[in-house]
Amino acid sequence: MSLTKLTPQLPQLSVVNQRLKALKIGVTILQKGNRLYLRGTLPPRPLALKNHPHQQEIALGIEATIEGIRTAEKEARKVGGLLAVGEFDWLPYLRHRAIGQENKKIGDWVEELEKDYFMRRAKTPQSLSTWQTNYQEVFVRLPKEELLSKEILMQAIKGTQPDTRMRQKTSLALAKLVEIANFDFDAKRFSGNYSPTKVSKRELPSDEAIAIWHEKISHPAWRWCFGMLATYGLRPHEVFHLDLKDWKQGTGIVRVLEGKTGERRIWPLHPEWVSSWSLLDVLVPSCTGRNNKELGQRVSQYFRRQGVSFRPYDLRHAWAIRSMEYGLEVSLAASQMGHSVAIHIETYHAWLDEHHQQQAFLRLLSNPNRPVAPFVSTDGV
Repeated sequence: MSLTKLTPQLPQLSVVNQRLKALKIGVTILQKGNRLYLRGTLPPRPLALKNHPHQQEIALGIEATIEGIRTAEKEARKVGGLLAVGEFDWLPYLRHRAIGQENKKIGDWVEELEKDYFMRRAKTPQSLSTWQTNYQEVFVRLPKEELLSKEILMQAIKGTQPDTRMRQKTSLALAKLVEIANFDFDAKRFSGNYSPTKVSKRELPSDEAIAIWHEKISHPAWRWCFGMLATYGLRPHEVFHLDLKDWKQGTGIVRVLEGKTGERRIWPLHPEWVSSWSLLDVLVPSCTGRNNKELGQRVSQYFRRQGVSFRPYDLRHAWAIRSMEYGLEVSLAASQMGHSVAIHIETYHAWLDEHHQQQAFLRLLSNPNRPVAPFVSTDGV
């Protein structure tokens, strides 16, 4: 029989599951990628957070082939029979954890996750920075020589404040760790309601405040950096990753070579700042960093030392709000900022909603055929 890999069009898997259902086995076969799993209401795994039977999956380590389905069906019948007489045991199936060793320590699982992470993406400054920020900063707080346990995981979560970026980052990183270790612990439910896209109107400087602070900065290179952040809405580290050749010829268009979201082009808002702030006289600050995060931190540190009353990222947010005042289409603004339209709308929802409502109202007023309020004469009253 051919070992042709399954595709969604092949009927074998659904036929087998229908047969299992008719026999009231209580277990079905699931395909995920090119692997087969069993799914059913199973007792809790050893050291699991939940202490009652619930829907779970068993990794069979079997490829999703026609022959693999036959083997999976036999295993499903076996598991169903054990469940029926109350004799199911997880031990024979725990070998299908990432490497199949229950005595593996937390540090080993972190290494496995890092290997998996970089098997699925190239090692670039962006991916290395993401691993360091979103994962390694969480894992360094775990006891590497201990076995994975719900007590250790809960301790790590309780060490962060609810509804904060750190709580969210910790929960999501631990969720990846328990996933690769095939450990039954729902870390995501502790992530909370933090949203990195919430931007308060009261936090952002006006264009007048931005211009005043620009003049207060005495260091020429950092004044140039400030001006570029304000005029082009750059992320702080992107100041160090610009192609300025065409821009210096007077096009006004800056090209970001790399950064969090890769290459893109940006137009100036306000374009007058390019000339009035002498931005064509390029003076990139002389500072170093091992990655984009550290470069961004250098910019933030300078702002703090100078007593600037807002953060570097606030200049980026101000550019986004300014783009609405210019009437720049949302999709174009999002593209120039280097993120999706969905993220752009979510981040600046309050401003977009108010801006679009006002624009719609002005269009209504300018319509010559709009309804006119009745005039009632008061003569003779």
